[in-house]
Amino acid sequence: MLTQTTTRVLDPSDLDAALDILGREPVENAFVTSRVQVAGLDPWRLGGEMWGWYADGDLRSLCYAGANLVPVCAGPDAVRAFADRARRTGRRCSSIVGPAEATRLLWKLLEPSWGPARDVRSHQPLMIIERPSAEIPADPLVRRVRKDEMDLIMPACVAMFTEEVGISPLAGDGGLLYQARVAELVAAGRSFARVENGKVVFKAEIGAATPRACQIQGVWVDPAFRGRGHSETGMAAVVRYALRDVAPVVSLYVNDFNAAARASYRRVGFREVGAFMSVLF
Repeated sequence: MLTQTTTRVLDPSDLDAALDILGREPVENAFVTSRVQVAGLDPWRLGGEMWGWYADGDLRSLCYAGANLVPVCAGPDAVRAFADRARRTGRRCSSIVGPAEATRLLWKLLEPSWGPARDVRSHQPLMIIERPSAEIPADPLVRRVRKDEMDLIMPACVAMFTEEVGISPLAGDGGLLYQARVAELVAAGRSFARVENGKVVFKAEIGAATPRACQIQGVWVDPAFRGRGHSETGMAAVVRYALRDVAPVVSLYVNDFNAAARASYRRVGFREVGAFMSVLF
């Protein structure tokens, strides 16, 4: 028997069905779930379209198509369908990111028309922690960044982004969108830092947050203070805040070539549960 499949852009009436799909993998899907729970499926509020892949009339997989292209619970058939739609619409995203297996196939199908990429990070371990660190003490000086400290935190955020991604977030629109995102996290109480003498020594954010899982991002230590354990004690502090105030599972993903960061996170108590992949344009 042939399976009838189709893809279409979801609309607000599909919200419950989309949330059911997202709920299958609460850690992997934290980024997309957090956006949908806040904005719903209206493309203007969501910042992009949500594509749905149907088999025999049932919604089986999703793909968020905004600033990032993110496959969600997508097997090979769904990925092929999403790649066909992405080719037709043309590249509008600055990256493709998601679970490694689906993202790898999606990029393989899109590379002939979308390539070359600026960078491909094919294996980024996905790590989680579910209880405060038993080995590393939380840095008592790590605290939430206040709303009146945007001038303090922005240079550290720009330095982290440039170091991690390879380009400045101030390019293009002068950093307006990036600054708005940083301000949003600060206002939500999800930006954390250790500040000494008016200088950010360590910082990190809880970028995506749902009732079931949250994701730490933007971990950075000032180069002058590296090698002193700030990444570990700082992360232990952020994990405590996250577990207490946000969600029962805290996650992050890290480049596989960053052996020092992976070892640091393991010492804090994170363990690997999967892998992501990112394609940067």
